[in-house]
Amino acid sequence: MDWLRALAHLREDGRSAVLVTVTAVRGHAPREAGAKMVVAAEETWDSIGGGNLEASAVARARELLAAGTTGPERTDLSLHEHAPTTYGRQCCGGEVSLLFEPLPARPVVAVFGLGHVGAELGRILSRLPLVVHLVDSRRGQVEALNALGVRDGLADVQITHAPVPEVVLADLPAHAHVLVMTHDHAEDLVLCEAALRRGDLGSVGVIGSSAKWQRFRKRLLEAGHTEAAISTLTSPIGLPDLPGKQPAVIAISVAAALVGTLQLDAAPAAAMDSPADLRG
Repeated sequence: MDWLRALAHLREDGRSAVLVTVTAVRGHAPREAGAKMVVAAEETWDSIGGGNLEASAVARARELLAAGTTGPERTDLSLHEHAPTTYGRQCCGGEVSLLFEPLPARPVVAVFGLGHVGAELGRILSRLPLVVHLVDSRRGQVEALNALGVRDGLADVQITHAPVPEVVLADLPAHAHVLVMTHDHAEDLVLCEAALRRGDLGSVGVIGSSAKWQRFRKRLLEAGHTEAAISTLTSPIGLPDLPGKQPAVIAISVAAALVGTLQLDAAPAAAMDSPADLRG
């Protein structure tokens, strides 16, 4: 597949990549300005010219992926016979400029329960650059949300009718963020247990009162989960200083708290960003 389809493929799979573009050519070079390739952790698509040029670009792109870099980077590579190289001589005689654009995987958020709050939350999240899974065990709730046009925003939205929603939770990628707000406390508890069995999710929030959470905590302890594991779940959810019980207000509160969590996740990678030259 070409670079454009590769980007769509990686985004659908929730994987990060780096788009490498030849921005300028001086003298002779294997590819023209505008040539592009996509580099993922273990695969590449398209080409910027092969040889030391491409191998050096792939190596640098993977360094950026490993570091979690999010900002772009520009570098110049010489292609004459006296230029220092790592992956073999490439003596076209010219020089190329490359632009590296890291494209981090979109955060994945799954909302289980599409009642009044869940539907409002789905509408809010659909406006953000996320991968959003909206899940309910009731077909009617899924059909109602489908009619609201939540796929028209920035997010990649998947709406799923799942009679056994914990199966969907089990299939989420590592570090996904989960919000549990179904119509049934028993279903909520099953989802909490499924999340704890995984142990690799980014965050798990459970809607409800402090009294509900104390009951859940007792049940989870009785089921053999450790105090440390249970403490990774958050309940109640949302911003404690934002009062109001209307579904839209609760959804805004939960979304705002989630955005804060996502920003904290992104902060370490942003702090590591630093321009660097790549010598051919």
